[in-house]
Amino acid sequence: MDLLRRFTNCVNQYPDLVAVSHGDDSVTYAELDAWSRDVATRLRATVGQAHPRVGLWPVREISDYAGYLAILRAGGIVVPLNPAFPADRNQRICTQAGLRAVLTQDGAVPAALPSSIPAVAVHGPDPADGTVLPTPQVAPDDIAYILFTSGSTGTPKGVPISHRNVNAYLDQVLTTYDIGPGCRLSQTFDLTFDPSVFDIFAALGTGATAVLPRAGDLMNPVRYVTEQRLTHWFSVPSLVSVARRLSLLPARSMPDLRVSKFIGEQFTLAQAEAWAAAAPGSIIDNVYGPTEVTVACTGYRLPSDRADWPVTANGTVPIGESYREVEVTVQEDGELLLRGAQRFDGYADPADDSGRFVPDTAPITAEHWYRTGDRVARLDEGGFLHLGRLDHQVKLNGYRIELGEVEMALREDRRILDCVVLAVEEDAGLHQLHAVYSGSPVTPAEMIRGLRDRLPQYMIPRRFTRLPELPLTANGKIDRRALRDLLPALSRS
Repeated sequence: MDLLRRFTNCVNQYPDLVAVSHGDDSVTYAELDAWSRDVATRLRATVGQAHPRVGLWPVREISDYAGYLAILRAGGIVVPLNPAFPADRNQRICTQAGLRAVLTQDGAVPAALPSSIPAVAVHGPDPADGTVLPTPQVAPDDIAYILFTSGSTGTPKGVPISHRNVNAYLDQVLTTYDIGPGCRLSQTFDLTFDPSVFDIFAALGTGATAVLPRAGDLMNPVRYVTEQRLTHWFSVPSLVSVARRLSLLPARSMPDLRVSKFIGEQFTLAQAEAWAAAAPGSIIDNVYGPTEVTVACTGYRLPSDRADWPVTANGTVPIGESYREVEVTVQEDGELLLRGAQRFDGYADPADDSGRFVPDTAPITAEHWYRTGDRVARLDEGGFLHLGRLDHQVKLNGYRIELGEVEMALREDRRILDCVVLAVEEDAGLHQLHAVYSGSPVTPAEMIRGLRDRLPQYMIPRRFTRLPELPLTANGKIDRRALRDLLPALSRS
């Protein structure tokens, strides 16, 4: 089954149910179907070919969903763009993706995009002109969407995900969670972040309602959950820390929330405890997965009894066991390798495949393992524990240091909400550890005294800097690159 058919099946079953809600606005399944058909007709007239790659310029409104479905209905490949990205990055994505058109709210080409790309409007449906597009013929290995991730060289890397990949994922999660008519799902992720695929199709593929956040809702999740009567929550863990910092996560404040999922970065037990107190009736799952293996490929559910929660070496929730269609192996250095039906078949630019697969050969086959760059450990119970990125492991004065272990030790101080530890080059080429944190003020002397009981001397940072909040990427993850850029100024403060 392709993504479009998941939606059209719901149109046939639940035409009058609300598909998408945004504040006081909403559309039914039948209305969204008609809207997407209209846009698809105009899109096909513009591109005039099968399987075109089409950009989507979102505005965080219901029209984004009409546009996404329209591209699929026109037999196209969705390439989400982000207006918050620098113009140069968006232009590179357009060029690399080979876009034939871009969908925008008003049909004008944004200044940040190449003017040579034709634009098609995603405004409300026009009166039907009698044109009926045939249902596109989609094969399992046809590409559904392409997302662009950060590349180590600074050039975005295109990740093509096929209908086979995304259907293996959806078949797993839609049998794991009780989603259907009457359910109301959060929509916290930008379309360039692949968990948005769950946001959209776990709702629009089951008869549930996708509930778009209003301005400020993500800073106040309790208000978003309660006022919009959400039943299912999915976000990055950083939103928990933001809410805690603002004192916006009181105990038992979300009693009707049924399912809570977190992804995108390490989910600390302290964050999970705060969320569990606020949503006592919710199951809490920590899920993990790189974009290249389609949204999420492992999961761990915290026990309902707090006394049964795991105690882990780095203070984070385990990432659990692999999904049905995913195979796992771990290399000697602890790197997690993945393959199976959810694994993509290589980057849009084959040059980016080098060093990312085992064996490091071309062409990529089903037997190749994808190298995640994440280090894990097998637990006696709970599956795998995420220990951090391999590239977050440093060696100072002959000692090998996992920065995540230092961060875990810092988080044991309840005055600290979030923290990042970086290895910083100082005078004479020497490196020292620099901890940057948010939370209540703590003197360096207090920090050091607390860490001495948990870490050897060589792992204790030399500098500590408090910020009101840590910078986040567009996807809500802690932005380590931005912090590193700030460090010269912070070191002089």
